[in-house]
Amino acid sequence: KVITLTLKKPLKININTSTVAQIAHALQGIGIHKAKAIVAYREAYGNFTSVDDLVEVKGIGNTILTQVKDVITLE
Repeated sequence: KVITLTLKKPLKININTSTVAQIAHALQGIGIHKAKAIVAYREAYGNFTSVDDLVEVKGIGNTILTQVKDVITLE
C-alpha cells in the first residue's frame, strides 16, 4: 500500500513580511541562500514596491522572476 502526501503551498506569498523559511518553501527555484538574500535586501532597502524589484537581489534574475512572479504579493 502506497500513501501519498501532498503538501500545499500558499497561493500567494508576501515577500515584504515572510521569513526566510517561508520564502524558500513557497517559491520554486528559491532556496535558503536566495531567500536569505531577499530578506537581507528588504532589511537594507525597505519593502519591495514592485515584484519586478526582486531582480535587484543578487542571484535573482529574469528567469527566476518569471517562475515566481505569479505567486508573489506585496500586500
